[in-house]
Amino acid sequence: MTKVGHIYLIDDDESMRKSLTRMLRELGYLVEDYGSAVDFFEKSVPVSPAVILLDMQMPDMTGLELQEKLIKLKRKTPIVFVSGQSHPHQIVQSLKKGAMDFLFKPFNLEELLKAVADAIEFDGRQLKRASLNVETRREYESLTPREREVCGWLVEGLLNKDIAVKLGTTDATIKVHKARVMSKMNADSVQMLVKKFLESDLSNHPLNTWLKG
Repeated sequence: MTKVGHIYLIDDDESMRKSLTRMLRELGYLVEDYGSAVDFFEKSVPVSPAVILLDMQMPDMTGLELQEKLIKLKRKTPIVFVSGQSHPHQIVQSLKKGAMDFLFKPFNLEELLKAVADAIEFDGRQLKRASLNVETRREYESLTPREREVCGWLVEGLLNKDIAVKLGTTDATIKVHKARVMSKMNADSVQMLVKKFLESDLSNHPLNTWLKG
């Protein structure tokens, strides 16, 4: 029975890598193992939900350097460091840059499995949020320019009559626009509309020319 989740194991210690890969596969995980950071970048394909089990000290590129490169590439797969020896500043920097956990070899198996499970669960939530954001942005793009204006003012907390004054129209007209906004945005309340708007950062959507003028 394959677990929901993918593991990228990056460690230059071949015996460690092979034994850990075998164990994780026996537990049902999909595992890809790499002997170096360069090998990982050349051969890996991003999937989600996943976790990167990453050694810190490697000859071609340290784990911290790999983490920084992933950040620049906007690859958000969570990282769990598994290291035999690391300087305190490396540990601090890796956690500051978003590593999920830092385990020292020899590690406790239960501790490792918990870190893996937590990271994969976190990545699953990231994937779900990203999917919802894409859908919300599609909904927003289906609005007419006037409906986007009305949507923006609703998010700002204005009442129908106040929006009518802003846009130089009638309360009744705003009610019609509001109903269309709520329907197209699949929001059953203004509170839900605000939540979707903020979570998807729609205030910075390129279609919002009216906000930037």
